[in-house]
Amino acid sequence: AQLVESGGGLVQPGGSLRLSCVASGLVLGRYVMSWYRQDPGKEREVVASVSSGGGQTYADSVKGRFTISRDNVKNTVYLEMSRLEPNGTAVYYCHARDWLQNIVWGQGTQVTVSS
Repeated sequence: AQLVESGGGLVQPGGSLRLSCVASGLVLGRYVMSWYRQDPGKEREVVASVSSGGGQTYADSVKGRFTISRDNVKNTVYLEMSRLEPNGTAVYYCHARDWLQNIVWGQGTQVTVSS
């Protein structure tokens, strides 16, 4: 099983980015999908999650600005990020977890918010 993220890059404060995570070797619909982020020197933190049924949860710091979604047909999960702030600079990781607690991580995509 593999997760491959894309869509990271450099964006100005207040800007937007859309991250994608394409899954292979697993049936996406069986997994809770999440986005995590990690800044150097800090712990990895969960940003948003979407259940197999579509229920979404968000970290307080991103509520109202980020949206997580999934397309089980395309085996893809998205993270729409708007009104990005400099403290949003981090490597963003895609994460999959099934009911047996099998976990898969992506390799990460860098997001840099800077003017």
